[in-house]
Amino acid sequence: MAETLTSLKPFTKWTGGKRQLLPELITNMPEQYNRYYEPFIGGGALFFEVLPTHATINDFNTDLIYTYEEIRDNVSELIDILKIHNENNSKEYYLDLRSVDRDERFQKMTKTEKAARLLYMLRVNFNGLYRVNSKNQFNVPYGRYKNPKIVNEDLLYNISRYLNQNDIEILNGDFVDAVTDTKEGDFVYFDPPYAPVSLTSAFTSYTHEGFDLYDQERLRDLFVELTNKGVKVMLSNSDVEIIHDLYDDIPGVDIQIVGATRMINSKSSGRGKVNEVIIRNYTK
Repeated sequence: MAETLTSLKPFTKWTGGKRQLLPELITNMPEQYNRYYEPFIGGGALFFEVLPTHATINDFNTDLIYTYEEIRDNVSELIDILKIHNENNSKEYYLDLRSVDRDERFQKMTKTEKAARLLYMLRVNFNGLYRVNSKNQFNVPYGRYKNPKIVNEDLLYNISRYLNQNDIEILNGDFVDAVTDTKEGDFVYFDPPYAPVSLTSAFTSYTHEGFDLYDQERLRDLFVELTNKGVKVMLSNSDVEIIHDLYDDIPGVDIQIVGATRMINSKSSGRGKVNEVIIRNYTK
C-alpha cells in the first residue's frame, strides 16, 4: 500500500464503473497476491481503493490512458488547462471542444490537452458518458449540471503522487497483451465491457471497435490460461446466459450473483437494479 494514502477514488466517471460494487469485489479478492493486474482499468474504482504497490494497468482506450499518464507526468499543467475549461464552461464551449476530433485540431493537441479535454467533457456531458461513433468521434450531448466539479486539484495531485511513488505500469493495448508477464501468485481483475442483457441493449461504443462475443470468448480462454498458470483471477460481467455458458464448466470456478444498479442507458426504463456475476478461479 502507498505510505501516505489509505484510498483514493476515480478521477472521472466511466461507463461500467464499479464504485457501488466495491464491498463485494473487495470481499471476493484473494487475501494474498503478488502483482496486481487490471487489463480493463476504466475509472479504476477497485484499483484506487486497494492502492497496490506493484501493479500493471491497461486499457484499449487511448484517450483514457493518455489521462492516466498525464496525471502521473504533467499534473500541474493538466490542472491549469482544466481551470481554463472551468472558466469557459458552457454548452457552446463544450460542443466546440467536442468537435475537435472532427477536424485537424485534435491532431495538433498535446497529450495534456487531450487528457484535459476528456476530463472536462466527462464532467459536464450527459451522465458522464464516454461514447464514440463509428469514426471514433465523441458524440455525447451536453449535460444539465448546475455546478459540475471540473477541477479537483487535491485528488489529481494525490493520484499523481501515488502513481509516481509506486511501481505502476500503464499500458495501452489489448487485454491479452496486458497480462503476458503474469506469474503464479499474481492477481488479475477483469472488468470488460459487459455482455448485453438483451439483443437491443448492447453497448459496444466504449471504443469504436466494440467488444463482441468473439472478444468474450477470447477473455474466457485467457481466464483458463491464467488459471493453468496459477494466477488468481476475478472477473465481473452480466448475469446472462451466454456468460454462464462460457464459464460454468471451467473446473474450480466460483460464480456469485450480485445485485447492481445501472444508470447509463439511453432510456430511463433501462436503468435500475440488475444482476451481475463475480467469477473467481480461487477460494479465499
